[in-house]
Amino acid sequence: MRAIILSGAGRYADPWHRFAETSAALAGIVGSAGYRVEVSDDLLGGLAALGDADLLVVNAGNPDSPPPDDAPPVAPPGDDAVAAAAAGFEAALERGIGVLAVHAAASTLPEVPAWHRALGGRWLPESSWHPEIGEALIHVGGNHLIADDLGDFTLVDERYTGLRIEGVIEPIAEHEEGGMRHPLIWARELGRSRLVYDALGHDTRSYDSTEHRELLGRALDWLSRVPAPVYDA
Repeated sequence: MRAIILSGAGRYADPWHRFAETSAALAGIVGSAGYRVEVSDDLLGGLAALGDADLLVVNAGNPDSPPPDDAPPVAPPGDDAVAAAAAGFEAALERGIGVLAVHAAASTLPEVPAWHRALGGRWLPESSWHPEIGEALIHVGGNHLIADDLGDFTLVDERYTGLRIEGVIEPIAEHEEGGMRHPLIWARELGRSRLVYDALGHDTRSYDSTEHRELLGRALDWLSRVPAPVYDA
């Protein structure tokens, strides 16, 4: 199986996330799940060239965020590059692909509307936020196979709060903040494709968690079963 990890760089980098490091950690986890892994920091080009990839992993930031310190200016992409990326992603969803989106991927690729439609939720700067990074209690629940028999766990991470849900999601994990439960990890069926969004993964400490790695391993197993069957109503 072939996996492509699209890692934040250039316009999709920011001052808060070390995407190269977390993408390397993800590459190890994805490789251990049986995938042949390719890592690219060309997000739009990577979407355009998905081809026959079995798995897409997106670990990148918001191009409207401040750039990293001392980063050179990056011109916005041309219309042709955006159109090719959108077409490549939509074609992959149509034929059937597994998609794993992590952490800041809830705010990336605003140029590709199909990305946020597929994700089922997003980070909104005016209403989404997170408590200070630190020890986080993750509540695992729901009826999805990925969550089956997994208990709650703690890890060092950011807890994204106030994400805007824009589609039907199958909850896998939540956290509590302000007396409310907020979704952190969910799954979606998209025709012949499958998607898991994991809001965890701010830095490599998140991927040092045995429980988080176990959850991701289960997610990757579920995502590998594509094209998913489509049943007529």
